[in-house]
Amino acid sequence: MTSPRRLRVVVLGLSITSSWGNGHATNFRALVRAMAGRGHDVLFLERDVPWYAEHRDLPDPPYGRTALYGSLEQLRDEHAAAVADADLVVVGSYVPEGVEVGRWVQGTAGGVRAFYDIDTPVTLAALRRGECDYLVPELIPGYDLYLSFTGGPTLDHLEQALGSPAARAFYCLVDETAYAPTQAERTWTLGYLATWSADRQPVLDELLVEPARGRPGEAFVVAGPQYPPDIAWPTNVERIAHLPPAEHAAFYNAQRLTLNVTRSDMVRAGWSPSVRLFEAAACGVPVVSDWWEGLDAFFTPGQEILVARSAADVVAHLDAVDEGRRAEIGEAARRRVLAEHTAEHRVDELEEHVEHVRTGARR
Repeated sequence: MTSPRRLRVVVLGLSITSSWGNGHATNFRALVRAMAGRGHDVLFLERDVPWYAEHRDLPDPPYGRTALYGSLEQLRDEHAAAVADADLVVVGSYVPEGVEVGRWVQGTAGGVRAFYDIDTPVTLAALRRGECDYLVPELIPGYDLYLSFTGGPTLDHLEQALGSPAARAFYCLVDETAYAPTQAERTWTLGYLATWSADRQPVLDELLVEPARGRPGEAFVVAGPQYPPDIAWPTNVERIAHLPPAEHAAFYNAQRLTLNVTRSDMVRAGWSPSVRLFEAAACGVPVVSDWWEGLDAFFTPGQEILVARSAADVVAHLDAVDEGRRAEIGEAARRRVLAEHTAEHRVDELEEHVEHVRTGARR
């Protein structure tokens, strides 16, 4: 799709400068790169917080414009004109003081106002408990677009129960320029990349730790921050505390198979593919994933992805997938991702959604 005209876009997101402890940065980087590549004028506004300041792996993104702000007052004082004049203003999930940011945007923005939820099932669970600090139900009708990490029935819930004028699936994406197959040596039999979360740990124990214990002569790896120091990892499970995005592709390519584990709220909602699924697939590395409703809408099980519900399933895949089969599954998954889930595809979708809001078109 060709954009009808150059858009002025302001994005207020969790982080684009630091990928430490979050999966938002890689999505924002690819999306902003693709929007800027189309000729859109993109300003990314990020709250300057100490934990990202200490771990900035892209302090000055080379696409669009990035500005840090230290407080709501600074945001209002320095960026009100940009927000008021923008054709599209996007507020992301987990933005610090996101409720106040959202109220300000809805009262200031003159163009299309969108909420980009990279955590939809987690957001909805927090809203039900009254514990979401970046969104409240009364703000949802004030966003012209609700761009949701999760598709399926969740979209109807957002519109019918919570009053969103237009809830649209806006899945994670991959920067195809950064993720591709290589001829790297297979260092690890199975690996996993994600920030620690309590609800994923039991599944990780089942699908990676238990197989590792049963294959002491093979190497496994878990990468990501915030894992408790008291976890008893087998000696053949290597731990990498933080892996910046520039090293993700090499990490995936050094694995025979890679593991995907899904947050429990997202399993319950279904239709919630993580960015790691698309990144690994773009590298041509077969993914072993837990099961959730809608997974087969993104990858065909047995052909483009491997599904595991137990350690025995993982072991069976490790035994059955030789190098030839590995290449077949990896190549099929890569073709699927490049055909449907790149940053360019998401920009196509975003331009279309914005145009529909402008013209009053319905889903």
